[in-house]
Amino acid sequence: MIREAYLRWASAAADVLRSPSVAAAWDEPSVLPGYRVSGLSGHLARNIVLVEPVLDRPASGASPIPLLDHYTRNDWLDADPQGEVHLGIRERGAKAAADGPDVLARHVTDTIGRLQETIPAQPTDRVVDLGGWSLALDDFLLACLVEVTVHSDDLAVSVGLPTPDLPPQYCEDVIALLARLAVRRHGPMAVVRAFSRDERSPKTISAF
Repeated sequence: MIREAYLRWASAAADVLRSPSVAAAWDEPSVLPGYRVSGLSGHLARNIVLVEPVLDRPASGASPIPLLDHYTRNDWLDADPQGEVHLGIRERGAKAAADGPDVLARHVTDTIGRLQETIPAQPTDRVVDLGGWSLALDDFLLACLVEVTVHSDDLAVSVGLPTPDLPPQYCEDVIALLARLAVRRHGPMAVVRAFSRDERSPKTISAF
């Protein structure tokens, strides 16, 4: 299901990237602080196009780490949004978009066409090397799926488009992972209250 969901969401994100509304707003600020529409588009695209080189690496012989450990080993999750780590992320998004909206959209579309063949062909126990640690392929794709889901919404809202509407089952694993990350950041009772008690709900239970 994760592989199918990733490919469906990636295709939906590509539809947003191809929209004339994105090209028209290319140099405008997005709804994501610190990002222009161009940089947000590049950041979204990176979570699609970078899957291919990961799959091209030899299958890792190392034991995969749990997915939550993948997040705790990444320094961006708890980093200052205005600090060096996030500045680097924004710069990489802008660099990915440097050739303009049409080139970026074609690159993403072409990549998805190849991933439609390569991802389903991977063994069920495929482990991928991320350089420093390894993840089960499905966990890696789930992490990318969260990014694609969140940022396709960011991009659609930024340019006045409807957010891609996919069947609920494709969102279930995304919501479950975001809930686990929210618990890590805010504690279990904050998440419980947000879901069950409006009068005691915290201001935010954002996972990031």
